[in-house]
Amino acid sequence: MKSFEFANPQSETEALELMNDHPEQTAVLAGGTDLISLLQADIIRPERVVDIKNISSMHDVAEVDDGLMVGALTTLEEVLDNSKLAEYASVAQAADAVHAIQIQSSGTIAGDLCHLPNCWYYRNGYGMLGLENGTSLPETGDNRYHAIFGNSGPAKFVTASRFAPALIAWGAKVRIIGPGPDEAEMLPLEYFYTTPRTERQGTTVLKPGQLVSHIWLPKTAGAVSGNYDVLQTEGLDWPLASASATLKISGGRVSDARIVLGHVAPTPWVSHDAATSLLGKTISEATAQAAGDAAVSRATPLSDNGYKVQLARTAVKRAILRSAGLLEGGL
Repeated sequence: MKSFEFANPQSETEALELMNDHPEQTAVLAGGTDLISLLQADIIRPERVVDIKNISSMHDVAEVDDGLMVGALTTLEEVLDNSKLAEYASVAQAADAVHAIQIQSSGTIAGDLCHLPNCWYYRNGYGMLGLENGTSLPETGDNRYHAIFGNSGPAKFVTASRFAPALIAWGAKVRIIGPGPDEAEMLPLEYFYTTPRTERQGTTVLKPGQLVSHIWLPKTAGAVSGNYDVLQTEGLDWPLASASATLKISGGRVSDARIVLGHVAPTPWVSHDAATSLLGKTISEATAQAAGDAAVSRATPLSDNGYKVQLARTAVKRAILRSAGLLEGGL
């Protein structure tokens, strides 16, 4: 691990000042569940690490006129325990699927959203695109855990965020602050993620000197939701595929739907095909299965990961059934 300067700001303004002293060489420390391993492996080599854990304004979960404002430093454990988030079932289910109390107690919601890819080529020093002498290792090597959507370009990794599908399905936005002390914007989370085409590009729209301070969730307005992760083991593990569904049901039929897949593409994958297939229908095993089929109809698996198509189909089906209370014991 390369030595670095450590900073411990107490406010958002102070954090931005510290980040912008070295905008291209600063790393942000929240829960540390991702950053520490990246530092230890010399994957990232910052001049300064800015620890934001003591910024009180980024810990709150507050009701606002049009929904909830969730602080970026809210831990997974706090997501599960906070009564204000109880109506957002899919968000709590995403947190509950992390089978490690250490991660639940220290990992933060914004840290999860910004989690860098778990691709083993990236984690072993071959860069975000997994290149060796210009050759794509995910194309020519072991790609069993890589993307089945959005993989026509050089990026073959899958997004690592476990919360992003559920939050995007709810129409969440992120509050991005910086680089200037008075600069802030609200951006739909769906547009927060990018697919890099070169090694110099990142996986989000964040610019040097910017960070996520809060996540906004709209009022539930009677909508229901469900999240489903396909895990290889019962212990601490990353999903092979996941899906979240948020549905509005009127008179027993779906009037609006949002279906978002995770861990199957370089970004969270919004399936308009699956959502459209549900409109005007009642939720049943058959309609959920049809939505799952629609969700994977455009999949483009690589040489070794065709099995993920079935996992993604199943995740969508079960997220829909779970949202309607039909997966685990009925309504």
